[in-house]
Amino acid sequence: MKNAMLLLIVSAGLLFFSCESKVDNLLISVESVPIEGGLISGKTDSSGQVKIFKGIPFAAPPVGDLRWKAPQSVLPWKGIKACVDNPPAPMQNPPVPFFAWSEEFLIPKEPISEDCLYLNIWTAPEKSGEKRPVMVWIYGGGFNSGGNSVPLYDGEDLAKEGIVVVNLNYRVGMLGFFAHPELSSESPDQTSGNYGILDQIAALEWVKKNISAFGGDPDNVTIAGQSAGAFSVNALVVSPKAKGLFHKAIAQSGGMFNRGTGLVSGLAGAEESGKKLLDTLGISSIAALREIAADSILKIRGRFSVVIDGKVVPGVKQSFEEGTFSDVPLLTGWNADDRVSGNLPVTPQEFKANAKKQYGGRAGEYLELFPADSPEILAETQNMMGGLFFGMQNYTWAKMQSEKGQKDAYMYYFTRIPPGEPSFGAFHSAEFSYALHTLRNWNKPFEPTDYDLEKTMSGYWLNFVKTGNPNGEGLPEWPVFDPENPMVNELGAEVKTRALPFWPQMKFMESLNR
Repeated sequence: MKNAMLLLIVSAGLLFFSCESKVDNLLISVESVPIEGGLISGKTDSSGQVKIFKGIPFAAPPVGDLRWKAPQSVLPWKGIKACVDNPPAPMQNPPVPFFAWSEEFLIPKEPISEDCLYLNIWTAPEKSGEKRPVMVWIYGGGFNSGGNSVPLYDGEDLAKEGIVVVNLNYRVGMLGFFAHPELSSESPDQTSGNYGILDQIAALEWVKKNISAFGGDPDNVTIAGQSAGAFSVNALVVSPKAKGLFHKAIAQSGGMFNRGTGLVSGLAGAEESGKKLLDTLGISSIAALREIAADSILKIRGRFSVVIDGKVVPGVKQSFEEGTFSDVPLLTGWNADDRVSGNLPVTPQEFKANAKKQYGGRAGEYLELFPADSPEILAETQNMMGGLFFGMQNYTWAKMQSEKGQKDAYMYYFTRIPPGEPSFGAFHSAEFSYALHTLRNWNKPFEPTDYDLEKTMSGYWLNFVKTGNPNGEGLPEWPVFDPENPMVNELGAEVKTRALPFWPQMKFMESLNR
């Protein structure tokens, strides 16, 4: 009778437990989990320890009339939705390896679809009622590519260490960041262009409502991202719409504090660019544009990215100056070879002439910090400048968090050059596989040093997700960032505290942005 009653309760969807569970130690089932919209099923990893759910819908498909609108409530379904396969990546061109980014850094070749608002979860609770810290990962890709099923984003190993890992999808390219006056006029906020950021916010709202069903703590959520993912984290930290949806932030190689990033625009300028684009294409209205097939949208050339609109994403520096940002612990940094393009084809003479034009009376000071006395020296300077494109953002962020906030900031500098040929140095994106403990998914001849660094970095990231402090037993001490005496944790063949690299150059650049 007791067993019959238990089966009845389970079949009714009121209790969920795995087949290996005992009655007094109920675990999350991969067979039936109740969430917003209905019931879902998942699978376990090869060890049986980690429960994996892929392709969970967190909003309605943004297609048809919902194209270029804020994400809408998820559509309910009947029965149990199987969430065991990679969801579609957002609409983008098919992935092709380039530069240092081999296929392990790219989305699977299929599926790719406009219907893309899904997330993946890895969790490994040991008992019922657990409230494990949650990390929500936001991918990079310049806001024009990327997806949550990239092999190096796999959350299995981190889930085994006591956190819940969530990887979200968001719209990219024109479908995610197109602004136009007509779109702004139909929006309740009278803005347009930040649909990808609104997707991220919708996913965080979903996490707050549903993550407890997976053993996660909705009151201990860390947002984390690299490159455009770090830009996104920065946008979320200042967005009034994201307030209270997260409690810590990790930003790897990216931010929006200083001019000239190329990934940020104002609303008026973005609307005007959108209007000119449609005029050039001979498209008369947004209604007509919504009729165009998604793969044809990909053929429309343009640059689409975050819009500073004052509603979804306000001015970043202004938000920190006025104290309206989300004051949460910050872990941030950049890589030694973070440049994402080759050196500009200029001679030392041209470089010096450009410096005089741009900096006038300060050109001499500039050229002392950014020397160009020979082609070899200029190449080193350009490499440094490429890295500082990101490093300057993260330095400014850590500095402003320290000065304007109450929560601590921690800064790193990644210097490990992954082994193998060709070598691209400690390139942009090289660090996150160490932090996410996914070197096993990267086809490189890794050495013991790399696996030691992976253990150390993932340990720091795990500690920060759990407590807001990366330090812990067995790890080299990571100091709190101090703007008056800026020290960073160098993450390389040796992990050690060192002075902030290129601080004089950063202070010069900072003086230009005041």
